[in-house]
Amino acid sequence: MTSSVLTARALCKYFNEGGARLDILKGAELDVVPGESVAIIGTSGAGKTTLLNLLGGLDAPSSGQVLLMGNDLSVASDSKRDLLRNRHLGFVYQLHHLLSEFTALENVAMPLMIRGIAKDEALRQAGEMLTKVNLAKRVDHKPAQLSGGERQRVAIARALVGSPDCVLMDEPTGNLDPHNAASVWQLMSDLMQDMQTAFVVVTHDEELAAKMGRTLRLQDGVLSVDG
Repeated sequence: MTSSVLTARALCKYFNEGGARLDILKGAELDVVPGESVAIIGTSGAGKTTLLNLLGGLDAPSSGQVLLMGNDLSVASDSKRDLLRNRHLGFVYQLHHLLSEFTALENVAMPLMIRGIAKDEALRQAGEMLTKVNLAKRVDHKPAQLSGGERQRVAIARALVGSPDCVLMDEPTGNLDPHNAASVWQLMSDLMQDMQTAFVVVTHDEELAAKMGRTLRLQDGVLSVDG
């Protein structure tokens, strides 16, 4: 069994614009172990979301490797990569990406049903997770009937429902009031302790970053320890 949940090795990403090369990431190195929390900070446009997309196997690096539970995502087949993400990763991005035709309960249960869990059990677990993010009374509402903050909490519940080994979050508390932000942090803390879930969080929330186990800064394409 691998000691790291998620690993980046010499991770580079660049684009060609008008014949010029634009380097977004320059050899990023990262090891995330079970149960730890990592905050990634940096100015807007520094490439933080690009880094999360690479770590989650949603984009391919220009060079370097991303290993999820010891599996190299860059050489995995599409089906293998999808399976690894479903089993081991949770995602919370700035856009909630909820399915508009389904209720909050069904949206949260979806990853479990894709995993092969029976619908009734998936819905039961989804209901428990929505209760933990203070949405027990909104389970039957569709995304259009929810506020922005409520939709964000549904997305967070969906990411956490399967107790993944690692959760990638892009500004997870950006649309939340202090009370619900505190609830989300408590849920994250419980999962870190009870399930050894790891969290990698891109955030401008200084209070949230201060609670994380360590903070990294992405600046000029270089990922380094903050301070």
